[in-house]
Amino acid sequence: MPVETIIWDLGGVLIDWKTTYVFDEHYFDSLEKRKIFFDTVCTNDWNENQDAGYPIAQATAEKITEFPQWESAIRDFYGRWEEMLHGPIQETVDVFQELRATQQYKFYALTNWSAETFPIALKRFNFLHWFDGRIVSGEEKTRKPFPKFYQILLDRYQLNPETSLFIDDNLRNVKAAEALRIPSIHFKDALQLRADLMERGV
Repeated sequence: MPVETIIWDLGGVLIDWKTTYVFDEHYFDSLEKRKIFFDTVCTNDWNENQDAGYPIAQATAEKITEFPQWESAIRDFYGRWEEMLHGPIQETVDVFQELRATQQYKFYALTNWSAETFPIALKRFNFLHWFDGRIVSGEEKTRKPFPKFYQILLDRYQLNPETSLFIDDNLRNVKAAEALRIPSIHFKDALQLRADLMERGV
């Protein structure tokens, strides 16, 4: 079916956010310590819990109580969060702008993002205001890859999943969308995205 709606993930697709911009090779004494920190202390699951609405201050305090020896690094995870928000992935933003100029599609954002930090991104990136609608996990208290989160988007904006196209850099999230009959692209870079869009007649 022809594409009418394009649904964008933000981090890793349109926005360059990486923990390594703060926790680089110079932050810890060794790469082994950095691996331990992200594997056992400030894990991806822990960060996604805040993306789903858990208060950052409470999460930080609890983590320090659990791992007092890592207090400084734990505080820096959100204390220096803006430094991880590096900038736009301009090549992808260019694709977005070109699609928008055709006036053929509706655009929505579906993002795992803390409601406490998302306003910072809204102020920094003008293209976040190009969307016809946004669903932010921290505001909804759920997140990708849970089906409920995708369904909120479909229901709120009355979208047909089969005429939508979802773009995300996380394969887990892509598979979850496809399970809901939303055609999807697993994003790797802007060049690959352009090729995939052309294949789909976009």
